[in-house]
Amino acid sequence: MTTERRQYIRPESLNLLDYLVVDEQGRQGAYSMARTLNVSKGGILMETHLPLQQGQQVLITLGLKDRLIDVMGRVVYTTGSAGRYHNGIEFFHLSENDRGILENYVEAFHKLYAEESSRHPLP
Repeated sequence: MTTERRQYIRPESLNLLDYLVVDEQGRQGAYSMARTLNVSKGGILMETHLPLQQGQQVLITLGLKDRLIDVMGRVVYTTGSAGRYHNGIEFFHLSENDRGILENYVEAFHKLYAEESSRHPLP
């Protein structure tokens, strides 16, 4: 049995994004597209075609409905193989404006998720 260590609930959410790997000196590395598998106020699980290394920093541009936000994150873990990798990303920097957009999106999504769950409870 695993112990949940996340600070925020992460309902499933599919959004397209692009990301840029950035080293500690701010130099740009690999740039690619990915998609989210779930989103929270504190991080995301994103699916990529390339594995990311634990500790790498990534600049992510995330589309949330009709808004784009930029967020800096750090790779916490990567699993997968054969061209599909799941990367747990912890956010560590985003502007106050982008933080507000993210929080509003997550809260609206949680509300929708709760409504759907109450209409279709598990047996």
